[in-house]
Amino acid sequence: MISGTEVAGRVLEEVRLAVERRVAEGRPRPRLAAVLVGEDPASETYVRLKRQDCARVGMESTDPRLPAGATTEQVVELVARLNGEDSVSGILVQQPLPPQVDVSQVVDAVDPAKDVDGFHPVNAGRLLLGQPGLVACTPGGVMRLLDEYGIPIEGRRAVVIGRSNIVGKPVALLLLQRNATVTVCHSRTAGLAAICREADILVAAIGRPWFVTPDMVKLGAAVIDVGITHVDGKLRGDVDPAADEVAGWRTPVPGGVGPMTRAMLLKNTLEAERRRRDG
Repeated sequence: MISGTEVAGRVLEEVRLAVERRVAEGRPRPRLAAVLVGEDPASETYVRLKRQDCARVGMESTDPRLPAGATTEQVVELVARLNGEDSVSGILVQQPLPPQVDVSQVVDAVDPAKDVDGFHPVNAGRLLLGQPGLVACTPGGVMRLLDEYGIPIEGRRAVVIGRSNIVGKPVALLLLQRNATVTVCHSRTAGLAAICREADILVAAIGRPWFVTPDMVKLGAAVIDVGITHVDGKLRGDVDPAADEVAGWRTPVPGGVGPMTRAMLLKNTLEAERRRRDG
């Protein structure tokens, strides 16, 4: 079993030590600004956890808020203000946003240099071109997990189920950069099970509980479960736990990719601060 909780702890400790060194050198503490619009309970929980993570690594945090009825213009105006604040290292806008807010306009408004979510078109474009940039947290976390467990990537067959801009596409690009042969599948892919069985690395990011069954997994494959769905009060991933019968490695839900996403957010915040201050 691949423990995202353990690896995330190592990432956070690396960040904590780096922040400590910067402060000892007389540099300002990195600061993360998490914009929250409305009072979505899940978003409140996520922001609280991010605040705790910041405290753990010695970063400052702020969570500017707007009411649920805020307009796109009001959210963009708040983001623009944070862009201009020198003390703010990284900005994330907590999603989902209320339906009247245009998500794309808000994402575009974030300064790419402070886009710690890695969603801005500039950072997405840099990833596509293989140039340095801030990488989306979940895909970055997936790659760190593979590396931490010594799972070979170069020359291997990788299959990604899901083509979202947040996970599917960027993780496919990261695997491609590491010389894997990558196939991206989705809900309309014909012969999906047979394609999955060819994968040495199978990344499930489709948002359907227990969609990936044991017969879809190659013997000894590394299975990375990105999905998370509430079913009868419990959390389920995209991969049926029975896949352990054939998989060589698997990330659990919870305790797998989720903790890594939060840890990589703080790693991105530190990286954004370094690039902005250190050049």
